[in-house]
Amino acid sequence: MSDARLSVFKTYKLYVGGKFPRSESGRVYEVSDSKGNWLANAPLSSRKDARDAVVAARKAFGGWSGATAYNRGQVLYRVAEMLEGRREQFVREVADAEGLSKSKAAAVVDAAIDRWVWYAGWTDKIAQVIGGANPVAGPYFNLSSPEPTGVVVVLAPQESSFLGLVSVVAPVIATGNTAVVVASEKSPLPALSLAEVLATSDVPGGVVNVLSGRTAEIAAPLAAHQDVNAIDLAGADEELAKELEIAAADNLKRVLRPQAVDYFETPGTDRMTAFLETKTVWHPTGSLGASGSSY
Repeated sequence: MSDARLSVFKTYKLYVGGKFPRSESGRVYEVSDSKGNWLANAPLSSRKDARDAVVAARKAFGGWSGATAYNRGQVLYRVAEMLEGRREQFVREVADAEGLSKSKAAAVVDAAIDRWVWYAGWTDKIAQVIGGANPVAGPYFNLSSPEPTGVVVVLAPQESSFLGLVSVVAPVIATGNTAVVVASEKSPLPALSLAEVLATSDVPGGVVNVLSGRTAEIAAPLAAHQDVNAIDLAGADEELAKELEIAAADNLKRVLRPQAVDYFETPGTDRMTAFLETKTVWHPTGSLGASGSSY
């Protein structure tokens, strides 16, 4: 009996609404490693796929934003646990995608797992950092509280296909938003595999939706979509970013412009606060007389 066996090639799919559909268009494109060797075919998303992802994200927003911050932290930590269990798979995929040695790819994956844990710890703390009581003149309590902005489109970084991806997706969902993620065009496979982890990590369907394909082709209808509230342009070049900013202005989307980032550095709170709105509540304290306050 021969020991030779056929390789079992993986079929990568999109992740929309908690399910794994093929692209509505039926199209795929070839994904190669840094040396030009074929790795797999990835789905080539269409405008219809983008619209479906927004519908799924909007449907999931109420439940996810209404969950307690503590619960969201538990869910994000569970993602880190699942990634730890599939560490070797991601080391291999990141090494192929970014042309890294196994040791360097392992450092990237470890940093990405730690990044999930870092943001999991912030879910129930960010409100105290950027919210609080405001001193006002008059018999009122004045309290400011952050709230998620809604459906956020995230253009994942093109070169940092895994650590960069995690660094832009985790802060969006940690604060209660839902996300439509456009994976790195050149190296989409780590993002599509991450979707499989999210599906088994207690993250409700629709909270994160992952599309692969031509970044400009998918991003254009998403930037103009009237039910998208914000967009992170991390993976757009200068020319595309300008076009998307103009499209996003139609319904006053929040826009986070591309910027040079060292994803190995510990992030600040900027990416969380970029997609939060501040709600301020006034409440009367009662009458304040010369003899003191009364309620």
